[in-house]
Amino acid sequence: MAKGHGRAPSQRQLRVGEELRHALATVMERHELRDPRLAAVDVTITEVSVSPDLKNARAYVAVLGKTASEEVVAALDHAAPYLRRRIGELVQLRFLPALRFAADPSFDYADHIDGLLRQVELDRGDGA
Repeated sequence: MAKGHGRAPSQRQLRVGEELRHALATVMERHELRDPRLAAVDVTITEVSVSPDLKNARAYVAVLGKTASEEVVAALDHAAPYLRRRIGELVQLRFLPALRFAADPSFDYADHIDGLLRQVELDRGDGA
């Protein structure tokens, strides 16, 4: 489900979002971007949510490693027109949505929850 607020996305939004995610992953996998901010960074496209009118898409990215995700998101936003053109070659849609990128906080949140659960487990082990 989309990370925004509002109603659940339609089947068409989900299908288009998944097609866009696959196309973006293909372009990223081929290292077609020449931006030095993205040169030594592993980026995973976790989800693409599409607006109900299919004119806007927000791609959520997870940055692997210690790189600042804000800098990577800025570089991807800068490369959005190129990425949109490349996606147009890979995906058959009447209109291509405008692309925006955002950092996906779900991995950081999962790490935080995992740390809390480990701490609770350690606390229980000390008290027994």
